[in-house]
Amino acid sequence: MTYTQGVVLGIVQGLTEFLPVSSSGHLILVPHVFGWPDQGLAFDAVMHLGTLGALVAYFRSELLGMAFGSVPRRLAVMLAIATIPGALAGLLFGKIIESQLRWPIVIAIATGGWAIVMWIADRRAVATPAAPGDPLERVSWGQGLAVGCAQALALIPGTSRSGITITTGLLGGLDRATAARYSFLLGIPITAGAGAQNALHLAKTGLPTGELGPLMAALVAAFVSGWFAVWFLVAYLKTRSLQPFVVYRLLLAAVVFVLVLRA
Repeated sequence: MTYTQGVVLGIVQGLTEFLPVSSSGHLILVPHVFGWPDQGLAFDAVMHLGTLGALVAYFRSELLGMAFGSVPRRLAVMLAIATIPGALAGLLFGKIIESQLRWPIVIAIATGGWAIVMWIADRRAVATPAAPGDPLERVSWGQGLAVGCAQALALIPGTSRSGITITTGLLGGLDRATAARYSFLLGIPITAGAGAQNALHLAKTGLPTGELGPLMAALVAAFVSGWFAVWFLVAYLKTRSLQPFVVYRLLLAAVVFVLVLRA
């Protein structure tokens, strides 16, 4: 891997991990478009560390509040329980999906199909509540657990973890900004778990020779672009809709279909 590849893939990972457009889909497509070899396990491990760092940095106040009791413990317990469906799905089906579904046609179908569902959910979105206090503290158990179950579907390339969880939150009655914040907080445990699993495997196999520099560049790029993506989307959804992301996903699906037909 070169420094250019590391930075480009790090930026793509950081942005698409949190914007509702599918990071796995883009990380499969970008090397395909540029003719680069698959980035491999070392890159996946580093990218998870970068995006995890971005989430922890952005939500440091909420995380400290849950740790020291200034945020209701109910929210922390809900997030922990809601993580279970996605974690179980990853353990049971992750390797099968990784080997059988990483195909452009799957990405195209998932990207376009879930875009339509996102459009329907966005049209049903409720207004940002005017009541005092943090809206996160008013997320119900039904809403929180439904989003957690939806997170399991993000294993399918092209789905987008943030996209499917925000969409489910909207369908469950959350406003756009709260759905995004809950989605991102829910992503911390599963991102940490995926990063730890990849790092453990990497420790056994060893780091590829000569790739430490490009990997560190990718880590920094993923952290910076990931933090920006979280900040941007939460601020954006306070006053705007998901329609531009719906259009982008439909266009991306169309492009991938064309590439598949030409291949």
